[in-house]
Amino acid sequence: MTDASSDAILDRMMTLHPKVIDLTLDRVLRLAAALGHPERRIPPVVHIAGTNGKGSTQAMIRAGIEASGATAHAYTSPHLARFHERIRLAGNLIEEPALAALLDECVTANGPESITFFEITTCAAFLAFARTPADWTLLEVGLGGRLDATNIVQAPRLTVITPVSLDHQQYLGDTVAQIAGEKAGILKRGVPCVIGPQTVEGLAVIEARAARLGAPVLAFGQHWHVAEDRGRMVFQDETGLLDLPLPNLPGPHQIQNAGAALAALRHLGFDAAACEAAVTRAVWPARMQRLRHGPLVEVAPRVELWLDGGHNPAGGEALAATLARMPARPTHLICGMLNTKDIGGYLRPLAAQAQSLTAVSIPNEKNTLPAEDTCAAGQAAGMAATTAPSVAQALARIAAADPEARVLICGSLYLAGQVLRENG
Repeated sequence: MTDASSDAILDRMMTLHPKVIDLTLDRVLRLAAALGHPERRIPPVVHIAGTNGKGSTQAMIRAGIEASGATAHAYTSPHLARFHERIRLAGNLIEEPALAALLDECVTANGPESITFFEITTCAAFLAFARTPADWTLLEVGLGGRLDATNIVQAPRLTVITPVSLDHQQYLGDTVAQIAGEKAGILKRGVPCVIGPQTVEGLAVIEARAARLGAPVLAFGQHWHVAEDRGRMVFQDETGLLDLPLPNLPGPHQIQNAGAALAALRHLGFDAAACEAAVTRAVWPARMQRLRHGPLVEVAPRVELWLDGGHNPAGGEALAATLARMPARPTHLICGMLNTKDIGGYLRPLAAQAQSLTAVSIPNEKNTLPAEDTCAAGQAAGMAATTAPSVAQALARIAAADPEARVLICGSLYLAGQVLRENG
């Protein structure tokens, strides 16, 4: 054990094991074996995959579990402001001394062998979960599912697949059907699976794999239904009907995420009070999050300032639908994206909702799309677009021209993380 901070160890790990995506389970299984297979000793697992909505659905499931008096570990990625956000132990973010010790233990156990950053940090999370009592473990897939490091868990209690759409095509495939096949890799023999709304081709792939594995399916539109009705949310499954408030996470897409969370909670035996807490108490930063305090807010105190980390075409559509339902107000985007994303597909649905786009590069991110390229994509989508050297300068410029505007900072969770750090 060293006295290094977790940040120092994480930085060293990035040097020894570069931040690359190389999908295989061989390395993580080797390290898990060296650590005594902690993934076999963690509390009952709910394993969540999907293109969009994984984190929000996990947050709602956790809110419902905790409202019932039970405890849950939670694993998610990427983090926004600090790595500690990825590992939640029985309701609390992992503390610094414990995280540093776990990371050091994993680095020592791995030795000189090749491994990726995500694989070794996932093993650290499994160690933490195995050593801390809790009633449940909520695991969010990092990328895909079939070859994701979290998928070494062989006997989850339940799996959940949120909507599947195009993203990470360079790793998961060029069609929704191919990507759905990768996501469906988390299904296990005989383990029930909650399936959120899917395309016809995506659902067919998931259901076919479930049939081969004898995994009972709880699918949206078949086994459960959810919809908004007169300012409320109505959920129905074979157990009965729930009449609930709308989710406190903004946006119509959160209704379908809430539906998947409720289907999971009901299957696990949680009552109506837990289900209501799931939709009213969940907190999930950078998903249409209103920023009300901090240095950025002080730059433009009369501006209505929002932050969202969605970054693929389906995320752009969900964001556009959310903006369309908000009270009328001139809306301006500050956007920064990674160069691996479909920026045209993301921006096109937003063009009808925004008066302008100010493009920024994501600070300290080598894979950022240059602001000039984002600007060009905005213009191609039909927006009045320009560039700015920083989010703060973009915001000041917008506020000077339209002091009571709505401003949405969007395009990437990496940009959202930078904003949250800078805004305190």
